[in-house]
Amino acid sequence: MEDSLEVLPLHRYEVFSEDCCNLINAEWKRSRTARMLSLKKSCDNFPTSLVMVYNGVEVVGHSRLSSIPAIPDSCFLESVVVSKAYRGRGWGKYLMLATEDYAIRCGVQEMYLSAMDPVPAFYAKLGYTVCEPVCIYGGPIVKSPRSSPSTVGPAPPPPPLPQFKLNGGFKKVPKTYMKKILFEIES
Repeated sequence: MEDSLEVLPLHRYEVFSEDCCNLINAEWKRSRTARMLSLKKSCDNFPTSLVMVYNGVEVVGHSRLSSIPAIPDSCFLESVVVSKAYRGRGWGKYLMLATEDYAIRCGVQEMYLSAMDPVPAFYAKLGYTVCEPVCIYGGPIVKSPRSSPSTVGPAPPPPPLPQFKLNGGFKKVPKTYMKKILFEIES
């Protein structure tokens, strides 16, 4: 099985971009244009889209890694998807291990992800443990050493949140954040 699977950086194998877009959109709907723009951002320095190809021609999986500016030598696994036709064959595990291997070659020591039930059990089997939420946007939060001279008092409270009536449609599903130490530098 694994002899016929390859996990490749999409930016080096752009011929698979269209099929990769279709695979991801089959799982998570988004406009084709927005999805293709996101995939075209793939590069060696993150974000990186990895595509899993079967028999050299068929796109059967995708994963995406992004940097975490506030946590050096780490990355965030934004998405992992295997084609519905090929689930239950161990290919998700294969994709995860290949993604981790790619991250290690890029110098990543810790990989973070978020998942919704029942998926966290899959990641736990691969060595991921529950952790605090991480933010993948911006750098570390630091307190400014100086205050603005125009500030005369505390900011006013924010306005109340709008009230949305849910007709049994949307409900918030909690995410579980997880991490795995891929390797440690001995000191």
